[in-house]
Amino acid sequence: MHLGTTGIWSGQLRGEGAEVAEAAAELEELGFGALWVPGGAGGDIFGACERLLRATGHLVVAPGILNIWAHEPGEVVEGVQQFRVTFPDRFLLGLGVSHAPLVEHIGSTYERPLEAMVEYLDALDSAAPPVAAGERVLAALGPRMLELACERSAGAHPYLVTPDHTRWARGRLGEGPLLAPEAKVVLETDAGRARGIARQHLAIYLRLPNYTNNILRMGFTEDDLAEGGSDRLVDALVAWGDAPAVAARVREHLDAGADHVCVQVLTSDGSALPRAEWRAVAGALLN
Repeated sequence: MHLGTTGIWSGQLRGEGAEVAEAAAELEELGFGALWVPGGAGGDIFGACERLLRATGHLVVAPGILNIWAHEPGEVVEGVQQFRVTFPDRFLLGLGVSHAPLVEHIGSTYERPLEAMVEYLDALDSAAPPVAAGERVLAALGPRMLELACERSAGAHPYLVTPDHTRWARGRLGEGPLLAPEAKVVLETDAGRARGIARQHLAIYLRLPNYTNNILRMGFTEDDLAEGGSDRLVDALVAWGDAPAVAARVREHLDAGADHVCVQVLTSDGSALPRAEWRAVAGALLN
């Protein structure tokens, strides 16, 4: 399975209709190696991935991530097997434990997340046919989940991280496993507007303990988390500027040890497909 060095992470690509299919096909033509779509809220994540696979010819599609509390292992085994047959070597299963508020919102109980992931992986391993370790990656931020990703999957897909975290994660994983961090970018050169877009997007994440704990672990402080995030924190988590500037930040992740970077373009309208911005990023990164 070949991801290339750069993919696109986009909630907008979970949509339906001709424009989403056209956008996916264009992203493939632009040279991106993978499309990542969110799955943390549950819903028909396999249907969303299938639409993208049908709209494209060779790139990889991955949920980033499938929430293990929202999908029974049997459902996942069936979905992966269908994609093996229909789209061989084009589906990468991203798995994650999500966050307590989101899990409780869908009516599940969030407890012992690491142990829950181990049990989930055991179920995938014991299925007939199994979902092999090489077909899955784990959303991993801290040392214990990174260790599990190294031992029980193809690697890690950290979300909301900096190049420094990527360097640290590579050190924890070693040289073999896949490391595919998500990187947020805003194509805006005005600092006030860029940080405003970034803060609008970051608001939900700065209320989720798994992310805030990791931010503190990266060397930031409680003061950095207050009032929508300090400029220092916002600038570390979200690259902004013109296309060459945001492309340089993506390359920082690669230089820090990432194998593949999942670029998430943020705009003031989170419901619209940022096709012009994707083209600009491709022009700076892939040409």
